[in-house]
Amino acid sequence: MPPPARVFFVLPGGIALLFRESAASVAARILEGSLALHLTENFRHLHGHSAGQSEIRSWERSLPALVNALVEAGLDDVEVLIEYSLPLTSKRADAVLAGVHPATGEPSYVVVELKQWSAAYPEEDEPLLCRIDAYPAAVLNPIEQVRGYCEYLLSFNGALERMPKSVAGVAFLHNAVESRIAGLRGVEEDQHGRLYTGEQRGAFLDFLRSRLAAKPGAEAADVLLDGKIRPSKQLMALAAAEIRDREQFVLIAEQRVAYEKVMSAVRKAKQSNHKQVVVVTGGPGSGKSVVALSLLGELYRRGVTALHATGSASFTKTMRKVAGARKPDVQKLFMYFNSFMDAEPNDLDVLICDEAHRLRKTSANRYTKAELRTGRPQVAELIDAARVPVFLLDQHQVVRPGEMGTKAEIQRAAAAQGLECTVVALGGQFRCGGSDAYEKWVVDLLGLEGGSPGPWEPDGKLDLRTAESPQELEDFLVARRAEGYGARMSAGYCWKWTTKVTPGMTELPADVVIGEWARPWNVYGDRSLLGAPPAPLWATDPDGFGQVGCVYTAQGFEYDWSGVIIGPDLVWRTDHWVVDRSASKDPIFTKATPDSDIGRLIRNTYKVLLTRGMVGTVIYSTDPETRDKLRSLVHPTSRVEAPALA
Repeated sequence: MPPPARVFFVLPGGIALLFRESAASVAARILEGSLALHLTENFRHLHGHSAGQSEIRSWERSLPALVNALVEAGLDDVEVLIEYSLPLTSKRADAVLAGVHPATGEPSYVVVELKQWSAAYPEEDEPLLCRIDAYPAAVLNPIEQVRGYCEYLLSFNGALERMPKSVAGVAFLHNAVESRIAGLRGVEEDQHGRLYTGEQRGAFLDFLRSRLAAKPGAEAADVLLDGKIRPSKQLMALAAAEIRDREQFVLIAEQRVAYEKVMSAVRKAKQSNHKQVVVVTGGPGSGKSVVALSLLGELYRRGVTALHATGSASFTKTMRKVAGARKPDVQKLFMYFNSFMDAEPNDLDVLICDEAHRLRKTSANRYTKAELRTGRPQVAELIDAARVPVFLLDQHQVVRPGEMGTKAEIQRAAAAQGLECTVVALGGQFRCGGSDAYEKWVVDLLGLEGGSPGPWEPDGKLDLRTAESPQELEDFLVARRAEGYGARMSAGYCWKWTTKVTPGMTELPADVVIGEWARPWNVYGDRSLLGAPPAPLWATDPDGFGQVGCVYTAQGFEYDWSGVIIGPDLVWRTDHWVVDRSASKDPIFTKATPDSDIGRLIRNTYKVLLTRGMVGTVIYSTDPETRDKLRSLVHPTSRVEAPALA
């Protein structure tokens, strides 16, 4: 009999796995019929929801194929890590095998992607993408999928830094025969990405023996799991190298699918005068802007005419400053949505519309020339401007009246011009420590998708805490900064913002006043003031700490620790949220803005603010009843003054 089942593991840095045992022990559990039950229960406990039927079927059918191969290869003592989560993301490798390399005696790891497919074929001669009859959309070639997992693991697990050759990747299509997947081999195979079918079982066993010796793998597994997780590659810090020199970001899973869909559309446009719209949807931190910058960098290097556009002054100005710091022509790549009112049709090859949830009904404003006030929808202008317009968006980040960037709106605009519209959904989570559970908790907390607030179950990926005062929140963040983390404070737009600079002023006006605590909003405008950065750089300049940011300066950015002040515009009363529009000082809200719109926009505002943190989030509400509610939902030991953080 195998030993009692181990519970799931959550490790420093948010690395999680459902199960870890030797191949022989896992085989015994499969024989007694208990493995899938253990995995199902552990998954529910770890993620806060039940595993899907397809995932359970994979555990019941694919894991036995892998484990039986290990046993047959004489690798009973190799350690099997099941559903290993990649650092700082919600993506998971089906299995990682840990053991000893037969030639070097050093730790050796094999990342395994298991597929039940019996047949698959390339997407329109694009081998990096493939089609399976049961799936409605193209997916990433499994060779490229597992290669991305290996490269990502090497980028973020410090234990592998001194032994980069220790990792190999393999996709095992145990139900497939060679003739029915042969087209997938158009992708080059190497140490990090190779493929075997069930028909090649003997070759698969030989591959396993070439990477793993018949020795215990527990120690190698410990080394991998104890590896220090490197900080996330911050978007702004890498933008310059990404665009000017070479690709810095590792795109995995759906991110790579989105990238390849756009590159395929670009090739078609050049070959056959083809025009195609691509929409990429995803929640905060799913990698939309990483995809956008990767595309822009590659297109820029290839000499393809491409521009990046947003509706965010902060994001665009930051990109111009960081990415174009030493190369002025790079700055010209970053534009605004309303820059294309008089653009020539299809003058660009590609227009990458990032943060497309900020699209507006029209581009016209009070400064627009009369001859350009045509009333033409902004989305139509952007579609007209390029042969391949790309829109990246998150519908829950619409925070201003008049913003209307949704998948449905873009699809309607494409259909009105008779254009093909391809949609790719990014399912992963790279912000918030890679915690899908946290994003869902925020969505339920705010009732954005019909859910209701529930208790936060710590998942080891993101540290969530509450504060009883703004000073307590700030002190906690100051302590985290002393440890080398980045941090910012942000708040709902519930305090008036002093926008005019008084001559001779020696300190920023303290607009955000809560009791005896008072701090300035981030600087208004495009110039630094009294040592504080201009508004567009508040989220990325280290001197931004100490001022309170609003949604317009936080949206699109990330930082290690996020302190969020929920103002009196959103309060909890007995069993529901109450939105008080009179408490909002946002000048964008006018008397003509309906209450229903304001309620949705204020909730979306807090969704944005609550999902900026990479390592952790601290929440404070100015309202006592709301603080009580938040305290009841967040784990009792997660107050910021908890002894563990003293």
